[in-house]
Amino acid sequence: MLHRLHVKNVALISEADIEFDEKLNVLSGETGSGKSVILESINFVLGSKADRTMIRYGEQEAIVRAEFVVDEKCEALNPLREYDIETDGEIIISRRLNVDGRSSVKINGNTVTAAMLKSVTQRLVDVHGQSEHFFLLNEDNQLKVLDDICGNRILDIKTEIAKTILEIKLRKKEIAELGGDESERERKLDLLKFQISEIEAAELKIGEFEELKSKQNLIANTEKIFEALNAVHSTLGDDGGCIDSVSTAQHYINTVSSFSADYEEIASRLENLYAEMSDISETVSDLAENLSFDEEEARYVDERLSLIKSLRKKYGADEEHILAFLRDARAQYEAISDGAATIEKYQKEIAQLEDKLYGLCTQLSELRKHAAEKFSSAVTEELRTLNIKDAVFKVQFNDYDRQTVNFSPMGADKISFMFSANKGEPLKPLNKVISGGEMSRFMLAIKACLKTVNGISTYIFDEIDAGISGYTAKTVAEKFVKIAQSTQIIAVSHLPQICAASTAQFLIYKEENLGKTITKVRRLDAEQKISEIVRLTGNVQSPTAVEHAKELINQFKNL
Repeated sequence: MLHRLHVKNVALISEADIEFDEKLNVLSGETGSGKSVILESINFVLGSKADRTMIRYGEQEAIVRAEFVVDEKCEALNPLREYDIETDGEIIISRRLNVDGRSSVKINGNTVTAAMLKSVTQRLVDVHGQSEHFFLLNEDNQLKVLDDICGNRILDIKTEIAKTILEIKLRKKEIAELGGDESERERKLDLLKFQISEIEAAELKIGEFEELKSKQNLIANTEKIFEALNAVHSTLGDDGGCIDSVSTAQHYINTVSSFSADYEEIASRLENLYAEMSDISETVSDLAENLSFDEEEARYVDERLSLIKSLRKKYGADEEHILAFLRDARAQYEAISDGAATIEKYQKEIAQLEDKLYGLCTQLSELRKHAAEKFSSAVTEELRTLNIKDAVFKVQFNDYDRQTVNFSPMGADKISFMFSANKGEPLKPLNKVISGGEMSRFMLAIKACLKTVNGISTYIFDEIDAGISGYTAKTVAEKFVKIAQSTQIIAVSHLPQICAASTAQFLIYKEENLGKTITKVRRLDAEQKISEIVRLTGNVQSPTAVEHAKELINQFKNL
C-alpha cells in the first residue's frame, strides 16, 4: 500500500505531506483546487513522462517521494531482487525533475532508470483515469485483460507458442536462402547464372581498372607528351645543347684537375653528369619513338573501362569486391541447385511445427474460454450490484480452424467484450452500446474481479464516479468499501456517498500567501468530514444537513 506521499514544488503545491489509510482514501475539493495535481504527482513518481511545466513557478526543481509498505509476497520485490536493491518491507521511491528537464529516480536510495522504475511500480499501483475507458474499448487490450485473469496458467503455453513461431520463421528463412519454392528457385538460378557468366566473361584482374585509367590518360595526352619528349631531347642533345656544354666544361676542368683533389672531384662529377644526360637523351628519344597508339587500342581501353564501371555498379566497389561477389554467387548457385531435398525437409518440419502450433493455440483458447466464462459471470454479478440490474456481459471468441488460423505470439484468438444493459436487448460490442455512467461502473466491476488476481496492492481512481448519482452512487460507494477490504483505494470524488464511505477523507483547497496561490491538503477529522459531505450535497450547514451527512456515514460503517 501507498503509506505516505511527499510533494514539493509541483504546480500550485509548495509542499504537502499525505499519510494514507490502508483502506478507502477519498480526495475532494472545489473544481480547480488541485486534486488532479495530487494524481499527477503520483503518476510522476510511478514513472510517467516528466514535464517541466509541472515545476512550481519560480522554483528550480520538483520532488515527489512515495513510501510503500509491502509484504514479502509482493511481486514488486522480484525486480528489486534482480537489481540487488535491499528492502525490509518498505519501497521508497523519490523522483526529481529540474528546470533543465533532467530527471533522477531512486528506489531505497539506489539510482535507477525509468524502465527499472516502471518494472517495480506496475506491480504496486493500478491507476484508473478516464483514458482507461478507451483502453478497454480496444479489443486487443481486452485480450490482455483476459490473459491477466488466466494468470500463470497460460504463460508456459504462450512461451511455447512464441518459440514455435520463431522456429517456423527460421525454417522459412532457410528455405528463402535456398531459393524458396520451385518457381522462385528457378528465377534465382537464372539470375545467378547470368551474374556468374557476366563476371567470368570479363576475366577481371585486381588493379586492372587503375592501369587502364593510366593508359587512357596517356592516349588522351599523346601529342602533348610527344612534344615534351622531343623538347627534352633537343635541349639535351642538339648542337650547342646541354650535353655539348657539359663536354666543354669537362675539357676545361681536365686541364687543371691534376693541381688539386677538389678539381679532380669536379672533373669526376662532370663526367657522371655527361653520362647521365646522354642516357636521359637516349631514353627520351626511345620513348618518343615508341609513343604511338592506334584507334583500335584506344577503343579497347575505353570499352574495357566502361565494362568494369558497369560491373562495379552491379557487384562491388572494385575488382576485389566483384570477384568476391562472384565467389558468393557460385556458392549460392551450387547450394540452390542442390537444395531441393533440403527444402522439402524444411517444408515437412514447418508443417509439423504448424500442427504443434495449432494444438497449442487450441489449448490456449480452451483455458481462455474457461476463464472467460467465470469472468463474465463475475462481472455480470458485479454490474448488477452496481445498479445495472439487467446487465449481461460475455466474452465472445472468434471461430478458427486449421485452414483459417492466423498465428501470433498471443495465439489465434480474437475476442470482443459483449454487453447489454437492458433486458431484451441483444449483446453488442462494448464500444457500441455502453454509456459514460455505465462505463464507469463497468470499469469498477472489472477492478473488483481483478483485485485477487493481479497482485496490485493499491488502486487509484480519478473520478470514476463521473456520470452517476443517487442510488447508483451508493452502490459504487459500497463497491469501493468491498474492494478496500483487501486493496487500498485512493479516489478523487465529488460524490457525498463516496466521501461518506471513506476511512480517510482529504480536502484539497487553495489559499493565498504573500500574494501567491498555494494548494494545500488536509486530512479531515470526523467533524470536518461531516462538513465536507454537507458541502458536497449542496446544502447549507444546518442541523438537518448535518444529520443527513451522519446518516450517510453510518450506512457504510458495518459493511
